[in-house]
Amino acid sequence: MKKDGLINYSDKGNSYDEFFGKSLKIRKHAQKTLNFLSSLKLEELKDINSATISAIQSMGITFRVYQDDSNSSDNRTWPLDFIPRLIKKEEWKMVEKGLIQRVKALNMFIEDCYNKKKFLEEFKIDDSLVLKTSAYKKYCLNKKLKHGIWSHICGSDLIKGEDGDFYVLEDNLRVPSGVSYMLENRMVMKRVLPDLFNKYGVNPVDDYPSKLYETLASVSYAKIKSPEIVLLTPGIYNSAYFEHSYLAQQMGIDLVEGSDLEVGKDNYVYKKTIEGLQRVHVIYRRIDDDYLDPEVGNPESTIGVRGLIKSWSEKKVSIINAPGCGIADDKAVYSYVPDMIHFYLKEKPILKNIDTYFMNNKEHREFVEKNIHNMVIKPVAESGGYGIVIGKDLKSNEVAPIFRKIRNNPRNFVAQPYISLSTSPTFSNEKIEPRHLDLRPFILSGLKHYVTVGGLTRVALKKGSSIVNSSQGGGSKDTWVID
Repeated sequence: MKKDGLINYSDKGNSYDEFFGKSLKIRKHAQKTLNFLSSLKLEELKDINSATISAIQSMGITFRVYQDDSNSSDNRTWPLDFIPRLIKKEEWKMVEKGLIQRVKALNMFIEDCYNKKKFLEEFKIDDSLVLKTSAYKKYCLNKKLKHGIWSHICGSDLIKGEDGDFYVLEDNLRVPSGVSYMLENRMVMKRVLPDLFNKYGVNPVDDYPSKLYETLASVSYAKIKSPEIVLLTPGIYNSAYFEHSYLAQQMGIDLVEGSDLEVGKDNYVYKKTIEGLQRVHVIYRRIDDDYLDPEVGNPESTIGVRGLIKSWSEKKVSIINAPGCGIADDKAVYSYVPDMIHFYLKEKPILKNIDTYFMNNKEHREFVEKNIHNMVIKPVAESGGYGIVIGKDLKSNEVAPIFRKIRNNPRNFVAQPYISLSTSPTFSNEKIEPRHLDLRPFILSGLKHYVTVGGLTRVALKKGSSIVNSSQGGGSKDTWVID
């Protein structure tokens, strides 16, 4: 297995490794993959890596990265490591149940916040956490949506801790992205490692577009068999435009920009076509709330549709995900999800949360400062891994400036204990070494619930790093849920 020294696990560390147990004992479900890898020479591994890159380039799979110091951006080839991430099916079934449980409770929480506010009163939650945030939209007050669903598409980020159990890092409930890369990763892997793929009998993921279409159709208010559905994109310069066009094409629906739609005098939404206006029943939006409608959001927005929120309020169009659902997409609100599950569903949480400390709580803040080297500090409003401070990487002279910044705006920060992400063998720098990873499965909620079989595994390609985001040098793996 360690022929030519290609598989290097000499510094595995304390993280849970998904292929090797204690004393580097091979986990049973990983044996086939390791047998395959250990049979290859370096040149053969490099050939597989080159074939993976070539497949991605030929398929045009890219992502856009914006520069910090300018408005410029560039398209990059999607990074995929050819060694799959393996998850046993019986383990995944439990994760699936836990994810559905979470999104049920979160959707009930959102509707409650805009109506009776029972949960907020029961747990005496500070208004600044929900009712006084920019995500809270007054035009959503007293609204009840079809099937009680506000976040129809959720991408929850999971990690495996040192105990080998899955933990939820956060729930992305507004405009979660990444599912197209999950689907494309699978297509590439079938091309470059067909024999290994077939040996495992990997559970398929390619029904996601049809399940997404069914979800979108199920929340239409129009009582017709085939509602008109469109995907609303900000345009070609958006970082997720590849995904927008891919999903629209896979579902067989039109990809539109704000200028392609208009709200009529009857407050219905119409799509402009060469044959005239055509009514739209469902909009899968990939635009943030504040840019959806210049009448109620950013008045300078040119990517939204004037009058869209009024149409939605009158239930003349469905918007997926619903405006205002971002109140539950907050790293501070996250800490209350176990309570939501108890409160709304009368159930015990299936998936574990990570302890969360509020920086606007003096006791919490002082505790975090004393234990900073065992903590991770996160800005609640950022995404993509930006603004995260990993305490163990801080030098002594860097701590005080960080806490000065926190005290200037404590509501904007939370902290969590540092949990070492699990690792999996990854081909990097002509070696196979452990690299940290996370997982983003996608949960659909409409008339029925659906969870992707696995999800998008993101991997930190830099040795020792825990930053998995592609915008910051991370990569991805195909996730194989196996019997």
